[in-house]
Amino acid sequence: MRTESLPRPARIPPGLRRLRSTYRAGSTPVSRLLLRLRDDSQFLRTTVQAAFALLCVWIGVEFYFFYRWGVSTEGAPLSPRPPGAEGFLPISALISLKYFLLTGIINNIHPSGLFILLAILAVSLVLKKAFCSWLCPIGTLSESLWMLGRKLFGRNITLPRWLDYPLRSLKYLMMGFFVWSVATMDAAGLAGFIYSPYNKVADIKMYLFFAEIGGAALWTVTILVVFSVVIRNFWCRYLCPYGALLGIAGLLSPLKITRTASTCIDCNLCTKACPSGIKVHRLTRVRSDECTSCMACVEACPVKETLGVRAPLIRRAVPAWMFGALVAGIFVAVTGLGIMTGHWQNGISPAEYQRRIQQIDAPIYNHFRGHVPEYGPND
Repeated sequence: MRTESLPRPARIPPGLRRLRSTYRAGSTPVSRLLLRLRDDSQFLRTTVQAAFALLCVWIGVEFYFFYRWGVSTEGAPLSPRPPGAEGFLPISALISLKYFLLTGIINNIHPSGLFILLAILAVSLVLKKAFCSWLCPIGTLSESLWMLGRKLFGRNITLPRWLDYPLRSLKYLMMGFFVWSVATMDAAGLAGFIYSPYNKVADIKMYLFFAEIGGAALWTVTILVVFSVVIRNFWCRYLCPYGALLGIAGLLSPLKITRTASTCIDCNLCTKACPSGIKVHRLTRVRSDECTSCMACVEACPVKETLGVRAPLIRRAVPAWMFGALVAGIFVAVTGLGIMTGHWQNGISPAEYQRRIQQIDAPIYNHFRGHVPEYGPND
């Protein structure tokens, strides 16, 4: 792949050349780290991604031990279930959200899932799809895969526009199906799903899908991984319904990548750096639903105060460190609200969990396109 060089200094107006990070001048390793986190948006973002990915791994390990306790029959000591696992149940969370809007009730089956969804939506309403590029573990994995592909093959495949646009519509079609399915449910139907045996063990079913993956599911995941290596952000760009929802929410965000045309030198480095393929150098404000506020374009711009995250009518850009703090802070604030109000741990007892885990293959724990089997009070 051809390496693009920075524009010559002569093309940049005097006094406008952006100074790169001087973190190496720090006197100690800690000061150098802090300076780089302050000045290098991509290093900061990678650090936040890694921290959140490690948190998800920790949740996964905790859930593994919880499941092993659940299948044990010899009185093994309880290994607590991590509530954060509910973040991987977006459909259940969406149903919980509508149920809350209709009834004002925060259900006690997957309450943390509701607050995680609200946190993600809050981040998107303020900072566009920043959750996707700063926190989402799937987004981090997807980015790692295409970067691996670029390192292995020297480049990633860019699909032609006639194929790119139809494929991008797939995630909106899937999002529309899920939203329409939930929108057509009344309060009774929502409650029937929320308190069903299936929903009570939906997190366990999700865990088992990956822990015991095989057959068609394994081939599907393998194909997705292969495509993600050669095509940049394949899953996120074309198939993720969650990303489609956040893209629509992000259209309302007041903070967007903004270009100052009067100081722009038309070097196109911002467009070349954009992982979503947005023509940043042609825009005044990046309103695209594909923008994830990753700030790669801002980091690539060689002219100071030309490209940055700004609100309307405000000239001063939001510094990268403040933007990262907002992403993490909004997420922690909303999920913290769930913890402080007692809506984080669910109301399912350990004894009930163990009973349900040990009969997980029973027909009552299945579902068909959101419809769950009839169940009674003792189920």
